[in-house]
Amino acid sequence: MRLIAIAIAAVTAILAGPVSAQQWPARSVKLIVPYPAGGNVDSAARIVADKLQEKLGQPFIIENKAGAGGMIAGEAFSKSAPDGYTLFVGANGPVLFATEINKREAYNWKKDFMPITTISMTPLVLEVHPSVQANNFKEFIALAKRDPGKLTMASPGPGTTNHLLSELMQENLGLQWVTAHYRGNAPAINDLLGGQVQFAFDQLTVSLQHIKAGLFRALAVTSPHRLKSLPDVPTFAELGYKDFDGQTFTGLFAPAGTPAPVVDKLHEALTAILERSRRGRQVREARRRSRRDDAG
Repeated sequence: MRLIAIAIAAVTAILAGPVSAQQWPARSVKLIVPYPAGGNVDSAARIVADKLQEKLGQPFIIENKAGAGGMIAGEAFSKSAPDGYTLFVGANGPVLFATEINKREAYNWKKDFMPITTISMTPLVLEVHPSVQANNFKEFIALAKRDPGKLTMASPGPGTTNHLLSELMQENLGLQWVTAHYRGNAPAINDLLGGQVQFAFDQLTVSLQHIKAGLFRALAVTSPHRLKSLPDVPTFAELGYKDFDGQTFTGLFAPAGTPAPVVDKLHEALTAILERSRRGRQVREARRRSRRDDAG
């Protein structure tokens, strides 16, 4: 009887696997975000969570786990059950760089993470507090060379793209400043707003509102071409620094071993959401052009 019970349990488990995957999600899904609320990754995660909840009919709940350049969240996620109910909204730092910078083998994203799709690609902007006596990148470089170690850069964490871009610039241009590491974009930018630090390399999605309001002065962007939202701000490539051309990605991941039907369902849902968003932006841009043409 015991052998029969074991056999029945085994068959039940085998049969239940595909059925549960097809019915996913049957309850709420957790999205682990490696930074505190208010940054670009968190904002993207909240938009995605709302849209996935609307499309798939179950709550998608954000859990912010900040620290160590996103590595705390990455390590927690890597230990999650591969059942589709814990996902990770990752970026360059925690996925690619944090473990190398911190010299900790907390996880291996190639083995532990299952990529679902890219959510966004975001350029960075070099911005300074208005108290900094630099109106353009040339003046910023001159100021940094004149007073080595005097300026302080706000970093969202070690191993982030923001941090690595800062280190690359110091090395390539023979500069020196102090790097203040925070637990994410939001606290870093709060201190820049308050003038406790002098400048930052930050994701445009976080800082654009502050630049438009005159609270920061934008000196250069890392995009390959000038941005429509900041048409007067040059790219680093224009200024002769092609090594500083780059963007940060935000992507959705499931734990390795997550059933293929769950991954496929997530990919299909998120791809449809992103495509609808892209078409919406195109329509809004066409309407703006039409209004400008009518006004002209």
